[in-house]
Amino acid sequence: MTTQDLIQIILFITVLIGLTPILGNYMYKVFTGNKHFILPVFGWLEKLTYKFSGINPDEETNWKSYTFGLLMFNLIGFVFVFLIQLFQAYLPMNPANLSNVSWHSAFNTAVSFMTNTNWQGYAGETTLSYFVQMIGLTVQNFVSAATGIAVLLALIRGISRKTTEGLGNFWTDITRSTLYVLLPLSILLAIVLVGQGVVQNFKTYETVQTLQGAQQVIPMGPAASQIVIKQMGTNGGGFFNSNSSHPFENPTPLSNFLQMVAILLIPVALTYTYGKMVDSTRQGWTVFTAMLILFIAGLIISLYDEYSANSIFGHLHLMEGKETRFGITNSILWSAATTSASNGSVNAMHDSLSPIAGMMAMINIMLGEIIFGGVGAGLYGMVIFIIITVFIAGLMVGRTPEYLGKKIETFEVQMAIIAVLAPNLVIQILSAWASVSSYGLSSLNNAGPHGFSEILYAYSSAAGNNGSAFAGLNANSVFYNLTLGFGMLIGRFGVIIPVLAIAGNMNKKKITPLSAGTFRTDNWLFIGLLIAVILTVGGLTHFPALSLGPLMDHLLMNYGITF
Repeated sequence: MTTQDLIQIILFITVLIGLTPILGNYMYKVFTGNKHFILPVFGWLEKLTYKFSGINPDEETNWKSYTFGLLMFNLIGFVFVFLIQLFQAYLPMNPANLSNVSWHSAFNTAVSFMTNTNWQGYAGETTLSYFVQMIGLTVQNFVSAATGIAVLLALIRGISRKTTEGLGNFWTDITRSTLYVLLPLSILLAIVLVGQGVVQNFKTYETVQTLQGAQQVIPMGPAASQIVIKQMGTNGGGFFNSNSSHPFENPTPLSNFLQMVAILLIPVALTYTYGKMVDSTRQGWTVFTAMLILFIAGLIISLYDEYSANSIFGHLHLMEGKETRFGITNSILWSAATTSASNGSVNAMHDSLSPIAGMMAMINIMLGEIIFGGVGAGLYGMVIFIIITVFIAGLMVGRTPEYLGKKIETFEVQMAIIAVLAPNLVIQILSAWASVSSYGLSSLNNAGPHGFSEILYAYSSAAGNNGSAFAGLNANSVFYNLTLGFGMLIGRFGVIIPVLAIAGNMNKKKITPLSAGTFRTDNWLFIGLLIAVILTVGGLTHFPALSLGPLMDHLLMNYGITF
């Protein structure tokens, strides 16, 4: 690892810290209905949207109505994306004359993009038309991200308001999230990426002659418009099969750096927005600090193991599965960012990472995607762990647990436990099923613990709504398309529904003023407790599975055995 690599990591983290209060304060103005500088640009479109849809933006709903609207909206999105894949061959903008998608792959993809997972069991350039990529997947990239932000906003209102039923308006929240946050940032980054060489056209595929004299088909398409929101919305679904390692998606070191920043930008800034909306920026920075500590710890462990010499590889660094344009440090930094942020894009194949680096990527997902996490989803996932931490701390000191003046009672703890258990059960049960069934084992690229890691990573990615893959598993089969699809649904809505239930219950409570006996949740002691709970509850749950997979793979590799 060179000094230049270290400087880039420091610059990356510094940029994120510097942009956090700037973007966070802007989003605070957007979500609280205050004036902001984008309002004159898209304000008319917001009003037109409400008028066309028959929505009263000032009408507030309780948590059940809010949840119902969210579920119906997502159901419509799923059905639309599912159907246009089934009838792709008959729809316009299909210059490659691609055939209809199989029902099970269409189901998996529709669920994947609806849940903000963006898992892809297919090769985009040989499977999906421009119409499906643009009208189906790119649109879902926007609205699925906006859905995550909407859930977070409802939770914040539930925590910060007192003795009321209203949690806000789901339709208003997703409209403002899309028009004033996701769309402007995507337009700005898209222009920059096109300037860097990311493809954005509607040409038919080009047939060229290589230097060796062979014929090669070069895919084209409107890639840049999907790439920007796949990063900004922590989606991760690539236009091309090799995702962000493809030179048409990620051509230069600058585009690589900007896309990594884009992956984490909104999640980190939302911590500041959270602090402003609960009237305590210290709370926001506390959450940010806990996330950053976990991120840096995982990054250091991954870098150390990846750069460690191993005799089985001739004491050479591992460049298999990595782009020489980016090198090891950029590959590991991206893997840490994408698995921390529920993004799913990759600029290197995680199957080729060292066992410990691959394990850290898995752990980032298994912890609940709360190290920054998905847009909105990471922060409301972190609040779930905050509730559990406050409850445990209350038991330790013999006090009724409180968070921001609201008492944490039985209902909140029950819902928090459900939200934590739902994705974990998916990972454990479905990984066990796939690892002992002929349906699951027939798709493996490797045997032994590395093969098990491929299965474990796939279901972790689905349940955590991450979408990245180990790249050694052929998941485009009926078994994997269906099981991974149902895992994504449980991982998404098995968390969202309990979170909204918590918001609705806390919304009715009074706020107790702070006193000398109040357990503080904005200091270093609480940060330490929160991290300990995350690692204990989120991490130890999966330790046996990790022991059978990447840990065993690491130990055997040190003895010269590979798979």
